[in-house]
Amino acid sequence: MISEQYIWFIWASIFLIPWAFVYWLFPLHRRAMLWASLFTMPLGLTEPLFVPEYWSPPSLFNLALTTGFDIESLIFCFGIGGIAAVFYNVFTQKLSLPVPNSERQYHLHRHHYKAIFAPFIIFPLVYFFPWNPIYPAIVAMIVGAIANILCRPDLKRKTWIGGLLFLAYYMIFLTGLELTAPDYIDRVWNLDALSGISLWFMPLEELLFAISFGMYWSGVYEHITWRE
Repeated sequence: MISEQYIWFIWASIFLIPWAFVYWLFPLHRRAMLWASLFTMPLGLTEPLFVPEYWSPPSLFNLALTTGFDIESLIFCFGIGGIAAVFYNVFTQKLSLPVPNSERQYHLHRHHYKAIFAPFIIFPLVYFFPWNPIYPAIVAMIVGAIANILCRPDLKRKTWIGGLLFLAYYMIFLTGLELTAPDYIDRVWNLDALSGISLWFMPLEELLFAISFGMYWSGVYEHITWRE
């Protein structure tokens, strides 16, 4: 029986296995993966916003419950960022190419940086509403995905399919968590503060997080680096 204190660390670390596999097997996507992972990793420092309002995971050195911060969140964010950024490209066997300079002058691209940073602008604006902090995170990423599509219509297909692919990917990990640590979700997630809607054992909020995260991050690398 695995100690409850190590479940979150093990689960977060397992996300690094497919990350390493994709990184090794698809060298042409390594730059995008590494860039996205290093960009998403610091988001793990937002964990105090979600503990204990959204969940209260026992963690290494009991950091999450005593400080709000934990090592596992950094590992988790690193692992999911790189996969979300390249999942669509790996699945469709497509490579991104530089956007021609002539196309960069289109009127839609005047909003280039606004679209990229939309989630980081929206989140603090809606965070203080009387709701669980997971909801402003979801809303912010959905707004970011829509803003990316409006600014870069060529990324629309990648955004939607990338979101669905990451949702399916994340559901596999949630299933593995439930099978190896039965009722862990019931014990750790603050389900009473959420909608109460679940797909089997998976809270609706986790699924919304997965698809919104996948939608935004699937196109953000191409958007920032002017690739299509």
